[in-house]
This record gives sequence, structure tokens and C-alpha cells, in this order.
Amino acid sequence: MLPPPRPKIRFKFQVSSFRSRVSSPGWRVALGSVFNLKPETLNLKLREARGFTLVEMIMVIVITGIIGAVVAVFIRRPVESYVDVARRGELSDIADTALRRITRDVRTALPNSIRTTEVGNVKYLEYLQTSGGGRYRAAPDSAGGGNTLDFIAADASFDVIGTMPDLDAGNSIVIYNLSPTGTTANAYAGDNRGAFSSNTATTITLSPAKLYPFQSPSKRFQVVEHAVTYACDPLPAGAGELRRYWGYGIVNPQPTPPTGGSNALLATNISACSFTYSASGASGATARTGILALNLEISEAGETVRLFQQAHVNNVP
Repeated sequence: MLPPPRPKIRFKFQVSSFRSRVSSPGWRVALGSVFNLKPETLNLKLREARGFTLVEMIMVIVITGIIGAVVAVFIRRPVESYVDVARRGELSDIADTALRRITRDVRTALPNSIRTTEVGNVKYLEYLQTSGGGRYRAAPDSAGGGNTLDFIAADASFDVIGTMPDLDAGNSIVIYNLSPTGTTANAYAGDNRGAFSSNTATTITLSPAKLYPFQSPSKRFQVVEHAVTYACDPLPAGAGELRRYWGYGIVNPQPTPPTGGSNALLATNISACSFTYSASGASGATARTGILALNLEISEAGETVRLFQQAHVNNVP
């Protein structure tokens, strides 16, 4: 036999009654004590989401702009000072590097080979680059032997007294260079410059044979590698460049600019430059020393750096 059915229990829940009770002050206090909330925050009615108005947004933008402007006033000067100092340092470094390169080169120049000229806006400085030198045999040894260099007739070889210098194909042997101009004792003209052909441990051979016009009082010779030119074309009329040319043919008169060989850019933004060379004494053998004055000015973004340097040149032939 089936058990009798259980009676159904119905619960009647009225939402409106619950809301009214919860909204009452007593219920709000009770719920606040349970959930640790303030009674006035317990409002079960949903609120509509609220954003910001156009006026508020404009006020924020204006205030942010004012703050940014105030900050910019304080940091502008330090930033500008930093940029200016960095620019001056860079310009000084470029000018100093260029002047040091020129100074280092002219100290190895063939004696009395520096010459300068100016064509239009461009200033030119040229010299003959040497790689070494030595002393030639001018008289036989104690046994009557040795290959002496003849100054009466053209000679194709001679002995070297002491250490043999480094020699390469295309080098020239120059003896007693006295001037960068004229046709006598001038390596550019070629009367005292012989073409190197080969060498042994003690002897240098020239091709063709060479008759040198003058003997060196100290029996010295120099090994010339090639000619070198520095060309400065300052602004505003020129390109504002300083270039170095090398490896071209040795010619007379001075080439402006040289043709052939190689060239490299040393500096840009050149606003002014000058090459001034003066030799002591009148000329020739009495001009034992020389002074090369170098002036270089570089400008960029309203900043100008000017450097001046002098180089001592040994002109003992």
C-alpha cells in the first residue's frame, strides 16, 4: 500500500514587501552591522551610470596645458644649454681632428716642398709626402770600393750608408730640394727627383739614370711617396668642405684641384679657412725652418668654432 501523499507547502514571497522592509531604517541598520557598511550607502535602487561633461573635459585640458607650460619654462634653458654645449664640443672635435691631421702630415713633408695658393674661393695647400731617407755614398771606402753617386754624369745606382729605408714601386729619390718653385733644385719640376726602380740590401737602382744638379752637404736623400693636397672650400660661396687629395702625379705648376689619385672628405660646414706658410731666411739652403699657420672655422645652427694652429716644418734638405 502506497503511503499517503505529503501535503504541499507553498511559500509566498512578495518582492515589493521585501523591498519595503529592506529599505526601512531598521533593516538598513541591521544590514550595515552585518556587512560593515554605513546605513546611508545601502540603497538598493539602481543608479544610472554618470560620465563627465564637455566643460569638465575642457577644464582638465586647460589645467594640463598650464602645468605643461610651467614645467617647460623651467626645463627649457637646461635642455638648450645641453644641446649647445654638445654642438660646440662636436664642432671643436671636428676642427681639431682636421688640424691635427694636417699638422702631422706636413711634419713628414719633403723639405722646401710646401706650397700654397688660392683659386677663387678655394684655398690649396700642397706638399710632397716622404716615407724616409738616408745617406748616399759620395766617396769610395778605405779599400777603394763602393758604388758612389756621380754628380758629373747620369748615374743609375748608388750605395746607401747605414740602414736601407723602406722603398716601394712608384717612389722617388730626391736630393737637395731647395724650393717648391722654379726649375732648379725643385722636386715638382723634377730636376732633382729620380725614379726608384729596385734595391738590394745596400744599393738603390734608378730607372732611368739620373744626373742630380747639386750634391747635398750632408750627403742626404729623401724617399718621396706622392704629392698631397688639402683643399678648403668655405661657405657661403663654396661647398663648405675640407678635402684631402693624394696619390696623383707630381706636376708643376700646382694643380687646383689635383686630378687622379684619391680624395677623402675631412670636414664639412667650413665657414672660413686659411693656409699661410712662411720660411725663415730668404730662400733655398738658408730657409732651414718654416712655419705653417692654419686657421679653420666651422659653423652650424648659429654656433661657430674657430681654431688656430701653427706647425713647425723642418726644411733641412
